[in-house]
Amino acid sequence: MHRLRFFAVWIFVAVLCSTTCLRAQDKAASKEVIVAAAADMEPVLTAYSPLFEKQTGLKLKISYASSAAVLQQIQNGSPADIFFSADFFFAEQAVASGLTMQKAPAPYAKGMLGIWTRNDSRIKPLTIDVLSRKDIGPVAVANPDRAPYGRAAIAALKKLNVYANVSPHIVQADSVAQAGQFALSGNAEVAFISRTMAVTSKYKDAGQFVLIPFGQYPEIIQTAVILKNGANHEGAHLLLNFILSDKIQSDLQTKGLERVN
Repeated sequence: MHRLRFFAVWIFVAVLCSTTCLRAQDKAASKEVIVAAAADMEPVLTAYSPLFEKQTGLKLKISYASSAAVLQQIQNGSPADIFFSADFFFAEQAVASGLTMQKAPAPYAKGMLGIWTRNDSRIKPLTIDVLSRKDIGPVAVANPDRAPYGRAAIAALKKLNVYANVSPHIVQADSVAQAGQFALSGNAEVAFISRTMAVTSKYKDAGQFVLIPFGQYPEIIQTAVILKNGANHEGAHLLLNFILSDKIQSDLQTKGLERVN
């Protein structure tokens, strides 16, 4: 009888502890928003995260990769709450796959493309005309199949009628961040990068940047989707609304983006 009572008490305590632990885990999870973002958003979210976390009490856990790589991770079951894509296409793929809370991606910014070279480069001053030089060195471009800024770069090269000149010198990177790193490290003479990267001290202090005029490549409309499999839909909505707020939208240009409305 005593043994039965012992086991009954033990089972009750185990169930109670298990329930308490699960509640604690759920409470902890509700304080965290898991963000999957395109590589160009790293400087932007790094700048705005402290303000969001202070205002909401939520903690952002952010990972960065090319938009295609992020989408693949989500399709493979990555437990992200929100996906910030560098364009419409990859976010729309998440919608089409039934992975989102929304029926359409939410535009949050317009991206800007340019070329960058190191201060110690032989190219001085840097202009778009460098793309016509016959002696141009390696040019870093993000994979156009995986990164919207890479797709925009190829479109710009063709629109500017310099693709034939540059294509033999292209060094392909997985993401726009990696393309910039190639030039920053000296493994490429020129890189096509986002303005979000160019305005950071790392690139601003180390090199020169020139914007490619908007009309030379298709608009880069960056969009976001909230993911069904995420554990914190409320936190994801708060983050998206924060990025779409007038305060942040009005400040986007200082971070290298244009507001979409």
